[in-house]
Amino acid sequence: MGHERTRIMVASGNVHKLQEIRAALPLAGVEWVGTEILAGAWSPPEENADTFFGNALLKAEAGVRAAGIPCLADDSGLIVPELDGAPGVFSSRFAGADASDDANNRLLLERLQGSGDRRARFECHLVLLRSDGTVWASAMGRVEGRISTGPERGRYGFGYDPLFIPDGFKETFAELGPEVKNRISHRARALAELAAALERDEN
Repeated sequence: MGHERTRIMVASGNVHKLQEIRAALPLAGVEWVGTEILAGAWSPPEENADTFFGNALLKAEAGVRAAGIPCLADDSGLIVPELDGAPGVFSSRFAGADASDDANNRLLLERLQGSGDRRARFECHLVLLRSDGTVWASAMGRVEGRISTGPERGRYGFGYDPLFIPDGFKETFAELGPEVKNRISHRARALAELAAALERDEN
């Protein structure tokens, strides 16, 4: 790792995501920064890969090109086996390009209406690139659960959180709240795996 343990940009304008990464990866000598260092010049690439890893890689590569420093990016979504893996990489636009969370959730419930198999999982893939564009580390986290029969429940979270019930719980992610979700979520697990990979690299 050595000389690159300085600034690493997170390819996201999401302040909460940046805070979560800083808390999960408190690496000595590393300053985690967001796309604000580009002074408005950040333009996320089109996420047209057919895997979460592929989309994360596209974002990380765009970040390295824009900032010239190491870059971390992620992509995540919901996978429902009964729907042949949908929404998958189209999770944020399941009901259309500019679909709202409510529209995506309504479509998900419609597609699963009458189904006896409501199993689902969230996956998060992280890719960290060095400043020369080579892969420094990558990680994946997943959380298994099921989709409720509706209606949406809970006031926390976003996306499919009001419908997703993680294994071992009766509540949806949106009912459990951020403290529990951030401990068991797919992103939390991916970050823990990435932290372990970086620690091994350091040693």
